[in-house]
Amino acid sequence: MTLKIQITAENGITLVTCVGRIVFGDEASSLRAELKKVLAKSKKVVLNLSDVSYIDSGGLGMLVGVYSSARAAGADIKLSGVGERVRDVLQITKLVTVFEAYDTEQKAMAAFH
Repeated sequence: MTLKIQITAENGITLVTCVGRIVFGDEASSLRAELKKVLAKSKKVVLNLSDVSYIDSGGLGMLVGVYSSARAAGADIKLSGVGERVRDVLQITKLVTVFEAYDTEQKAMAAFH
């Protein structure tokens, strides 16, 4: 299953919605490329993972890399819609202390204000 990415903007915050799997290879590469384009224009990004069924170590590594680059450039990425499976992966890898994760897009967007 390929990764589908939808990008919208609302109140100065860019929402990147992912549908599918974030895995090493084309999926992670395409998401990295899209996030880099978004971060060139927006300093506030919400990455909606509510329709992500699976994320592997390559996908996680890509997210950490993009997050680090964003923070170094004065931008911020917040995660929303983190399901039980993805939340478990974040906890096991201790990345739950790196990313700000929220149950809903609305809560993640509100955290910017």
